[in-house]
Amino acid sequence: MSSSVAIDEQTVRLGARIRSFRLARGLTLVELAKLAGLSHPFLSQLERGQARPSMVSLERIARALGSSQIELIAAATDDLLPPAGASRVSVVHRREGPQGPFGGGEARILVHGDVSFIPMEFRGHNRELGEFYRHDEDEFLHVVAGLVLVDLGDEGEHRLEPGDSIHYRGGTLHRWCSLGEGEYHLFIVKERRAGA
Repeated sequence: MSSSVAIDEQTVRLGARIRSFRLARGLTLVELAKLAGLSHPFLSQLERGQARPSMVSLERIARALGSSQIELIAAATDDLLPPAGASRVSVVHRREGPQGPFGGGEARILVHGDVSFIPMEFRGHNRELGEFYRHDEDEFLHVVAGLVLVDLGDEGEHRLEPGDSIHYRGGTLHRWCSLGEGEYHLFIVKERRAGA
């Protein structure tokens, strides 16, 4: 296969989505490569649909863009793009919606189409906080089940129980973990930036 030929349509869409996120954040290809710890020739091929990232590489790219694997994957499968002739209403039934890794757990996106916010159902069981995340978009969390510690860096730590919610502005360091045994369940709404 010639190196100038795209691998498949999904790979082309994934590359286009990564490029869109990068440009929306005002990053050059070299800057994103440095942030993600990847080579800029690889990222260039990826953005043109000529390379497919591993899940590890995709996670590094997503973190560098202040996004998540699930958001990039959803865009690549057209799950965040409105279908032809789409109405103004989006319905996602309980077994629908793109699912995948998100911040130490698994998330399911609860909307179809190009919308101004992305609601997600999140399930995790991590007992350690792990690395901080930071992105430009505001984010809202609501605890459905379990006890959760939300660490916002300089903004403090918050112990949340079922029924509790927290909102933080874009640019805020954040991470969370379980304070109890077993799985916890969150409802997350992430603002969506124009162009991303």
